[in-house]
Amino acid sequence: MRADEYTALDGTGLAALVTKGEVTREEVLDAALAVLAERGTETNALVEVSEEQARAAARAGVPGAFAGVPTLIKDLGCDVAGLPTRNGSRLFADAAPSEDESTLVSRLRGVGAGILGKTGTPEFGFGTSTEPALSGPVRNPWNTAHSAGGSSGGSAAAVAAGIVPFAHATDGGGSIRIPSSCCGLFGLKPSRGRVSLGPKGENWAGLSVAHMVTRSLRDSAALLDVLGAPAPGEPYGAPGPARPYRDEVGADPGRLRIGLLVDAPDPAVDVDPACRDAARDAAARLASFGHEIEPLAWPSTLVRPGEVVSVISAVHTARTVDQRLAELGREQREDDLDGATAIVVGHGRRIDLTRYVDAIDTMYATGRLIAGFMSGFDALLTPSMAVTPPPIGELDPNRDPASALQGMRGMAAFTGLFNVTGQPAASIPFGRTADGLPLAVQLVTPYGDESTILRLAGQLLDGDLLPIA
Repeated sequence: MRADEYTALDGTGLAALVTKGEVTREEVLDAALAVLAERGTETNALVEVSEEQARAAARAGVPGAFAGVPTLIKDLGCDVAGLPTRNGSRLFADAAPSEDESTLVSRLRGVGAGILGKTGTPEFGFGTSTEPALSGPVRNPWNTAHSAGGSSGGSAAAVAAGIVPFAHATDGGGSIRIPSSCCGLFGLKPSRGRVSLGPKGENWAGLSVAHMVTRSLRDSAALLDVLGAPAPGEPYGAPGPARPYRDEVGADPGRLRIGLLVDAPDPAVDVDPACRDAARDAAARLASFGHEIEPLAWPSTLVRPGEVVSVISAVHTARTVDQRLAELGREQREDDLDGATAIVVGHGRRIDLTRYVDAIDTMYATGRLIAGFMSGFDALLTPSMAVTPPPIGELDPNRDPASALQGMRGMAAFTGLFNVTGQPAASIPFGRTADGLPLAVQLVTPYGDESTILRLAGQLLDGDLLPIA
């Protein structure tokens, strides 16, 4: 299989060829490695290559929906047996290989996928651009002078470069949708509790969820069918779909009522005109299919989402750092953390229990507020980001840490709210900037309704397979 034949297919298409015997798993893997050799250095998307594991998976020949398809795992809180989990941090630079495996990884292996390696992330996922000191900046395949986004920037860059057709991603404030927006991919953040985070119960008190970034709707849907089943002992779970998600791709959504919001939930964030225009153009396209579009304004009582996300994420990040320091038996050193992370950790250590519980209460109250706000609407449509993909260095966590933290607000302005509410939300590529970088819009539906997103997204996209850079 040639590299161009490999990149012309999504995961579903590759698995079909393998299952029919038209190509071997080894030939698919060799093509992936050829693309990695060509594009890996320029994007800096991978922090670990596990060719030996991928070869072993190819030899094992496990059948399934993604038989023989290579994929990548984000190097943050998701363990692959035999590989270290470094969390984008110098504090974990010498982490031992994991002995256990996360539920998500086991499920991918169970449908025939092979783990080719791990992808770059900001330190502990705290960043909307992936530029950690540990492994260096991840570059956008569409223009390597620009960011691939974060925190799943390595996964998004790898998929957009054609190295793999889909890759694991997590999202605690936009970390699936932001890099998907930057890199021109489909990025679905599922409902809270949809995808198991086992063996952990939850992450960031339920703000963070997991799924995959993909080049096609059908891959995302089929992967959600695989990953979306509850595992024993889950703390909660989203309601199951009426039928497989794969059946929703290409299905008629009917005539829906969609609310359009082009101002950010945080009134202090200015929205780039290109991002507003993308959302308005997407609304016009949906209206052409017969949907009713109604411009809306956010509720006046809405608490700025960052006030919730910043408290919860800071406390959990500080806990992770302190647990690691206890394992190492030493105090924190100046070179342990990136500058922005050090600010966050210091902030987290100062937050008392009352303030943390207040943030949890606000999270649930916000979910109820937005559920009421959406009453009578089938979906909301917004820009995915309030800004276009920034240049590498603009959000460097070590150059000007305080400025980097402040700069994150523009990229996460529209995404973080739906981590707070727990609703499904997706970034769909729609348009280009004047210099050719991807633009995207966000679709949001009520809790538990990923099916409507998949149907509507199909009407926004020209064909199901998104191009590589």
